[in-house]
Amino acid sequence: MKKLLFILVLVPALAFAQTKKQRKAQEKADKETLANLKAHVMYLASDSLEGRRAGTPGELKAMRYIADQFKKDGLIPAGTDGYIQQFDINEGKQFTDGKNSCTINGQALEIKADYYPLAYSKNVAINGSASMDLREKGGPWFYDVKEVLDDNKSNPHFDIDDAIKKEAKRDMEKGATALVIINHSATVDNIQFNKNDTSGLCGIPIIYITPDGMKKYFADASATYDIKLAVDISPKRRTAKNVIGYLNFNAPNTVILGAHFDHLGYGEDGNSLDGQGQIHNGADDNASGTAALIELGRLLQTTGAHNNNYLFIAFSGEELGLFGSKYWLEHPSKNIIPNYMVNMDMVGRYDSSRKLTIGGYGTSPVWGNVFSTTTDANLVVKLDSSGSGPSDHASFYRKDIPVLFFFTNSHPDYHKATDDWDKINYDGELEIVKYIDHIIEATNDKGKLAFTKTRDQEARNMSLPVTLGVVPDYAYSGTGMRIDAVSKGKLAERIGLQAGDVLLQLGDYKFVDVMTYMTALQHFKKGDKTTLRIKRGDAEKTFDVQF
Repeated sequence: MKKLLFILVLVPALAFAQTKKQRKAQEKADKETLANLKAHVMYLASDSLEGRRAGTPGELKAMRYIADQFKKDGLIPAGTDGYIQQFDINEGKQFTDGKNSCTINGQALEIKADYYPLAYSKNVAINGSASMDLREKGGPWFYDVKEVLDDNKSNPHFDIDDAIKKEAKRDMEKGATALVIINHSATVDNIQFNKNDTSGLCGIPIIYITPDGMKKYFADASATYDIKLAVDISPKRRTAKNVIGYLNFNAPNTVILGAHFDHLGYGEDGNSLDGQGQIHNGADDNASGTAALIELGRLLQTTGAHNNNYLFIAFSGEELGLFGSKYWLEHPSKNIIPNYMVNMDMVGRYDSSRKLTIGGYGTSPVWGNVFSTTTDANLVVKLDSSGSGPSDHASFYRKDIPVLFFFTNSHPDYHKATDDWDKINYDGELEIVKYIDHIIEATNDKGKLAFTKTRDQEARNMSLPVTLGVVPDYAYSGTGMRIDAVSKGKLAERIGLQAGDVLLQLGDYKFVDVMTYMTALQHFKKGDKTTLRIKRGDAEKTFDVQF
């Protein structure tokens, strides 16, 4: 009897000792992960990497750091050159740095703000005098588009660029050395620098004077102006690199874990919200997600979830339009059968009041069961069914692969130079890493997850008075805004728009890319009626729209 009592007392004591030992081991492991997360973010978001803009030395430093961490953690190289997969980004045309200038009567105009060359302008420098009312052979000529705009107000097929090109050809033959485009009408002229223009170059330089430039430098229509002009437009291409590691358990399916590591550099691409010239370190966007990816690569080395393999991809080119993830899907560096994809983008600012958003909940019927049995008491979670959105998981969703998107929501430092490492909630990010680890374990016995389509979102972080209900194709390099997906039940679906349609003009406003499409939407409000011109295949179509 005494022996039995001793055993009964000993069993709870041993269980308590074992629990205490496991708790201490977990605390030690968490402490290591926490320190690693902070170290990764501090390096990736340091000034020495100069904002990790795709195709820059800062991106190369980040690439080498991630590859070194993958190697250290025992991941198998899975790029096309070791851990690296190189790809080219073609961004159309650009104003060559330092080679474009315009002075009027000795005053220097600011490119983009006061004037800009058009994409089909000849690269050349000229000097000369000109007045708006007199055209002298051997000098620059003014061209006021007021009359041609007024004449074509009701012409749905009118193209201002075609009109300018024809005028430039006629004027060059008559002796003009350059064409200065002005607009004295109140009609929207839609004259833009179209970086995606692939038409041939005109024989003379052509510049457009903006409304601000007109007010500042051309107030006197009867004056003679001394003009010095230099135009240099060049292809805008850069080489970027994905970083890819593999954890092989000889399983039939592979889970893809991803995070983009590129950011804005000094804001040169026009995507900064506080201007160019400062280093945008991108601690949350997306050093935080990259740090989480690296740590999951380390932690999953000891996972018991061996029914999947694991591919870890640090994408570049996300900030320019999901280029890295789309390139990998079109040119996979590893022959695998994808099971599902987990994307971590901006996971460093967890706050219980704003919650952790997990997108993609609706992309597989399995997620309902997984999330009902997998929780984290330290995280307040908001589930979002959509599989789309402007981050790399959307590329995989478009290929009918289930996705999860972890995101701690936007904040006042988004796309600003103030997104620094000391503002990251590292304890919160640790919990997110652990939560993803638990989800991976919970799917271990689920086999290959079934895929389901979901409702779609338009862009996050973009405040628009009206929307069509479409998802832009952020990597489209043609003129216009191509639709990647149409949201169910929204305006676009009701009027008959389809994925693959290229939107060209909304009312009076033409657009050449996603950003100019967003700008055009700013001119409308709910209840407004207008027309939408699109290209579907080789045919153009027009739709009536009411927001």
